[in-house]
Amino acid sequence: MAKDKKNKPSVATFGDYEMITPPDRLRMAVAQGKEGDDPVARAEEALAELSGEFSSWMDTECERLDTARQKAKSKGFTRKTLDALFHAAHDIKGQAATFGFPFVASCADSLCRLVEHTPDMTRIPTTLVDQHVDAIRAIVRAKTRPDIEQVADALTKRLREVTDEFLRVENKDRPDVLASIFAPSIVPTDHSF
Repeated sequence: MAKDKKNKPSVATFGDYEMITPPDRLRMAVAQGKEGDDPVARAEEALAELSGEFSSWMDTECERLDTARQKAKSKGFTRKTLDALFHAAHDIKGQAATFGFPFVASCADSLCRLVEHTPDMTRIPTTLVDQHVDAIRAIVRAKTRPDIEQVADALTKRLREVTDEFLRVENKDRPDVLASIFAPSIVPTDHSF
C-alpha cells in the first residue's frame, strides 16, 4: 500500500494555484555506488576495452561517408542525398575524438558547413565534396604517421579556406546568414587529448 502512495503525485493547494509534484521514480532506477567506486574510472576502463574496435568503427563511418558521396554524385545533390552526406560527416565529426581520430573532426566540420550553408544545393562543387571525403579518409588511414597532425591541419586549413570562399560567394546577398556562417567554430582545435 505504501508503494502506491509513492507512485502518486502530491498536490499542494495555495490560494489561487495548486502545485503538483510528480513522484520521484528516477531515484529507484539509479544504482547507488559503493564507497570507493569511481564511475569515471569504470567508464574509462570500458572505453579502453573497446578501443581495439575504434579503428574498424571509424573505417565503417568512412565507408558510410563515401557511400553517401557516391549516391549524391550519381543521383544528384538532392535534399535526401545531401542529408545522408551531412549526417555521415556530422557523425564523424562527433565521434572523431572518442575513436582516437581527433584530426578528422575539423575536416568533417568543414564538409558539414558546405552542405548546411549552401543555399542552392545543386551549385555545390562535386570536386570540393570529393576533396573533403578523400581528405577524411586519408587522415584516418594515416593515423599513425608521426606528422599526421601537421598534414591534417594543412589539408583542413586549405579545404576550409576554399569552402569559406565558396560560401561567401553563394551567400553574398544574405548578410545575416554570412554572419552566422563565419561565427567562431565550436570544434576544438587543440588535439592534445
